[in-house]
Amino acid sequence: MIKERASGILCHISSLPSSFGVGDIGPEAFKFIDFLARAGQKYWQILPLNPTDSALGNSPYSSFSAFAFNILFLSPEALVKDGFLNKEALVGMDVPEDGQVHYDQALTLKQDILTRAYEAYKARRFQLRDVEAFYAQQDFWLHDYALFVVLKRKFSNVSWAAWPREYRDRDAGALVRFAAEEAEAVGREKFGQYLFYRQWMGLQGYASAKGVGFVGDIPIYVNYDSVDVWVHSDLFKLDKKKDPVMVAGVPPDYFSEDGQRWGNPVYDWARLEQTHFSWWVQRIKHNLALFDVVRIDHFRAFAQCWEIPAEELTAKKGKWCDVPGVALFETLQKEIQHLPIIAEDLGIITPDVDALKEQFGLPGMRVLLFAFHNEYKKSRDLPDNYVPFSIVYTGTHDNNTIRGWYDHDITPVEKKNLVEYMKREIRPNEICRVYIEMAQMSASVVCVVPVQDLLGFGEEARMNKPSTIKGNWQWRLNSGALTLGLARYLAAQTIKAGR
Repeated sequence: MIKERASGILCHISSLPSSFGVGDIGPEAFKFIDFLARAGQKYWQILPLNPTDSALGNSPYSSFSAFAFNILFLSPEALVKDGFLNKEALVGMDVPEDGQVHYDQALTLKQDILTRAYEAYKARRFQLRDVEAFYAQQDFWLHDYALFVVLKRKFSNVSWAAWPREYRDRDAGALVRFAAEEAEAVGREKFGQYLFYRQWMGLQGYASAKGVGFVGDIPIYVNYDSVDVWVHSDLFKLDKKKDPVMVAGVPPDYFSEDGQRWGNPVYDWARLEQTHFSWWVQRIKHNLALFDVVRIDHFRAFAQCWEIPAEELTAKKGKWCDVPGVALFETLQKEIQHLPIIAEDLGIITPDVDALKEQFGLPGMRVLLFAFHNEYKKSRDLPDNYVPFSIVYTGTHDNNTIRGWYDHDITPVEKKNLVEYMKREIRPNEICRVYIEMAQMSASVVCVVPVQDLLGFGEEARMNKPSTIKGNWQWRLNSGALTLGLARYLAAQTIKAGR
């Protein structure tokens, strides 16, 4: 549970510098922790670490597993250090750094080094006890995940629902035979997950020693074409053919007359309750082994969710359905005494959502970027209106950067209200620090600043534009961008704010 005033930086692993096409949990991740410690920051917030898919725009919020790790983030340098690779194996693998993630190149490279590391492991039996312990500890998801990945590859990456019936319906004998026939490929996938976990635990230990904790992120829904739905189809609203009956989204509003049809299968909450929410308990425990705090996206759907008939092309004909959120969190609280969870409660929030947060002591979010709309003095995102038990962000991964917003998106009303609130004109080159200092000085218990805002970057550094699938999740830091002077500035502001 978050109790002390603190602050942190939002920066996904993919955005770190590296020589291999994508940020990873190698040397630059350790340097980032050093920067956070020098700057007096207590949290490093990241986006989900689950596997991504180029067909889905590489979004960390669209994964085919709620439990597995993304091998894109494996550190080649750490594999050399741990003896799984020779240093010569990395020669010629460099991908020139240009401020962008190169997902396809990086994936090819990481799959190659994983294959080499697995061959070395089999030849020399590195850390045998450690590997087997990991396999046993993670068996509740790991073997099924490895089977899923290998089956997807065998059937040209089509959805599990289109596999031959014995695999689609998980015939036990067929799966045992397949695992034996594809033992090499299945073993490689499991070993890749072990390597990630090994490296992550090393990074987590280093961060803890430096007084830095991780804030992770959990999308509330999972993809239909995922190992989770394949294995636990009874936990979702599917028909006898295992096609979705109802899908998730949000209703029409001021911003979208059709609403949003996300397409994720919705949970069969009655069935989940019969199982004592075991899948959700495992999911939360799994994440809390990796992170100190977790943010749950679209928390609103733990009170009521918008269910849309699967055949509908828009969200218009959906309906609100009650969700046993209280029973779920009572169950979680029995397993985890203090729930270190941040509730993403942005948008239109009803009293039942606030009641759920308050009953279980879960802080919600405030986004400073949203503060100065019409009637701004009543805005929940205005610092004057913050409740102490909240988490303030200058902006999120779904927003433009503060400088990008100020240069391109701010409305005349917002600019007028900002000037009125600040009692002066704000120059473009000072807007980011003005916002950082407003957030730091606010009543919110934790303040989180995206690294792009700390650096004063414009819209070219935006991480994601919702409802688009191209050009997102690609921005990266350049080596050396986080200077000692920047750390000193942030440390001074943090001390001044009592964080």
